[in-house]
Amino acid sequence: MQQDVADLRDFYNRPLGGVVRRLLTSRIRSRWRSVQGSQLMGLGFAAPYIGMFRGEAARLGALMPANQGALVWPASGPVHSVMVEEAMLPLADSSIDRLLGVHCLEVSERTEALLREIWRVVTPEGRVLLIVPNRRGIWARLDSTPFGHGRPYSRGQLERLLGDALFTPLEWASALFMPPLDRQWLVRWATGFERIGARLWPGFAGVIIVEARKELMGAIPKTAPARRVERLATAGGTIKRGG
Repeated sequence: MQQDVADLRDFYNRPLGGVVRRLLTSRIRSRWRSVQGSQLMGLGFAAPYIGMFRGEAARLGALMPANQGALVWPASGPVHSVMVEEAMLPLADSSIDRLLGVHCLEVSERTEALLREIWRVVTPEGRVLLIVPNRRGIWARLDSTPFGHGRPYSRGQLERLLGDALFTPLEWASALFMPPLDRQWLVRWATGFERIGARLWPGFAGVIIVEARKELMGAIPKTAPARRVERLATAGGTIKRGG
């Protein structure tokens, strides 16, 4: 079951969601220290994370799948979010230098087609950073957070999936070792949990993070021409498919 965009937004407004955002933002920035002049897109529900690149990336946008719904991003100024069909991204071939996928792969209805589209729009030698629930972690077993929805992955499964789509994994990381509970003492000690968990039980992290590079060793079948979903927002700031 996929969560609605309103559920995702509400999660990140909770104390636990704020901690998750802080921890994962640190992990993302450790991989992408500078994106100066890059064409960068977030896919899935990446809006809580791509904002740190504003004023740095030459082009920045949030692609939100239609089966999830979309919201206006950023909250002020020109809108840089759009609702898309996951197998028909409204981007030109080889037009994106970096793509960040969060709350994306595990809830995709057409995983292989989605990865083909990502391969199509990323530049040669472009980078993709994916954050997915870890099959062995407790976060994937509880549906109280977005990471407990959809299909979790093991590292081996991700390696095969990326390899089949002509991506080469470059770097692996993990995060979210604290229990997925809205308890004030857990929130306060989140950083300590990360340090201890990474040292004592690295295989049981809540999420797996992988950075991969696009390869040009073969051909990926062309997908149908992309089309843009026209409606961007309602007065409430969110949209649903067919809305």
